[in-house]
Amino acid sequence: MNQTVLTTGIIAGIAATLLVMGANAQPSFASVLYASSALPVLVAGLGWGNRTAIIAIITAAILGAVLVTPMFALAMAIFTLIPAGWLSHLANLARPASELGGPDHLMAWYPISDILLHLCGLVTAAVIILGMVIGYGPQLTDRMVDLMAESFNQQSPGLAPNAESLAQTKVLIVLMLPMIQGGIWVTLLFTAFYLAIRIVSRSGRALRPREDMPSALRMNRNAIFVFLAGIVLMFAGGVPAMIGATICGTFGAGFLMAGFASLHFRLRGKDWRVPALVLAYLSTMMLLPMIAIVIVGLSDTRRTIALTPARPTDNTDS
Repeated sequence: MNQTVLTTGIIAGIAATLLVMGANAQPSFASVLYASSALPVLVAGLGWGNRTAIIAIITAAILGAVLVTPMFALAMAIFTLIPAGWLSHLANLARPASELGGPDHLMAWYPISDILLHLCGLVTAAVIILGMVIGYGPQLTDRMVDLMAESFNQQSPGLAPNAESLAQTKVLIVLMLPMIQGGIWVTLLFTAFYLAIRIVSRSGRALRPREDMPSALRMNRNAIFVFLAGIVLMFAGGVPAMIGATICGTFGAGFLMAGFASLHFRLRGKDWRVPALVLAYLSTMMLLPMIAIVIVGLSDTRRTIALTPARPTDNTDS
């Protein structure tokens, strides 16, 4: 094994572990730091290949188990390390364009739309596993709502919610939490993936060509059916409803990012592009504008394949 591959993988694993431990030490930035732990693994995989990413994952898992607990290492692996390693693996996949009906002298790279589809699926599975581990369900969320209502009642007794509104809140919260968590996690991990691509491209180590995200970032057409299945499950009640909410959150985030990418692409060359995009981003803090952007993503699904000249040797596993 190349010494550079081993050294780079170990350094990436150490960096990932430190970021996760930093997330535990800084609760206010926990989500960002935790998601950032995927960045070293992504950079290692995108720049030096699959073996480097695997070494980084193993190193981080061992350090997490030794320095904290084996459960900590397992959680870190499930939520950040393995998804990061898998995304870098997919991003480095390429085959002759002639196999797809293209020219013989070009290589076709794995589509960004399919990478995003895999990410949504991985995060969905991770959130479901987390829910099983912590015993997520109405009993847990009902206690949370009761505690919040009690605290609110102590601060403003006259504005305390009645029993009916409290019951509606409990029904809503049990579905909203996995939906929001899944959506945020997909967004953060894809942001880490995007930053890793930029870092590796600037370093000259990129195995995959840097693509134009506004034109390339779309969801796979098959993701629509998964998203619709999640919506249907939300009306089933019980555990299926919570799984459906998770699917809606993760795949909805994918369509949201695809919708924004589509807006970026469509507004190119417009004098009013910047204020329009700023307004679009700010408006998604409200539900209806966010749904509108998701619909844009749903209406523009495709698989954009990047093509590059074929190289004499394949070093995607170096």
